[in-house]
Amino acid sequence: MRKQSMLDRVGLFGRAGIDMVSVLGRSTIFLFHALLGRGGIGGGFGLLLKQLHSVGVMSLVIIVVSGVFIGMVLALQGFSILSSYGSEQAVGQMVALTLLRELGPVVTALLFAGRAGSALTAEIGNMKSTEQLSSLEMIGVDPLKYIIAPRMWAGFISLPVLAMIFSVVGIWGGSWVAVDWLGVYDGSYWANMQNSVTFTGDVLNGIIKSIVFAFVVTWIAVFQGYDCEPTSEGISRATTKTVVYASLAVLGLDFILTALMFGDF
Repeated sequence: MRKQSMLDRVGLFGRAGIDMVSVLGRSTIFLFHALLGRGGIGGGFGLLLKQLHSVGVMSLVIIVVSGVFIGMVLALQGFSILSSYGSEQAVGQMVALTLLRELGPVVTALLFAGRAGSALTAEIGNMKSTEQLSSLEMIGVDPLKYIIAPRMWAGFISLPVLAMIFSVVGIWGGSWVAVDWLGVYDGSYWANMQNSVTFTGDVLNGIIKSIVFAFVVTWIAVFQGYDCEPTSEGISRATTKTVVYASLAVLGLDFILTALMFGDF
């Protein structure tokens, strides 16, 4: 077996870069046509509601359960740390700010990518492999309008709502642990939270993060399904790519957005 030369390695990196640019270009054109270029959502409001149920409502259980437990863990850890400084009454402030600014949008987006994003990719990929998409085109029905667009809008709408639900139930779970278990005064828990949390500085920034994450995660999920090889192996690879790419995109964008929103520059 011939050992790779430096030129071969440069060629591999160049090919990878070209492939990346090609995928980015195809996905951008796909996004434009799906949302703007072909008349919006086909099938009316009823089809959008169906996808909202599939993408959003069916993700509610994992969001609520995860939110409660993460809020409880935050309260336990926060109490342990703050009690060392005699500030355990500020645990409500810590739980609320952590959830609203960071963990609410980020963890919800990661869970959404794993549950709803992978399901969207597999569903659209299966439609492609069974030639349902090409059959729609043959009878004059635009699959981007009737299949892709409703799922994209459902993802855009669902994730920010799920992120807010995650934060709310997380704060409630934290209050249960802090007040009922650790003995933090109920009034202090909620009063410190109310005094420290602002709508524009904390709640709104968290909503903006979740909207950005919703856009990116849903875009990746539907494009990977639409662009996959129409085989079982191709669908499997596309589903894996959705979870990996979406998770990395969420974490990277979270750093950028946090630096812009809360950085001192």
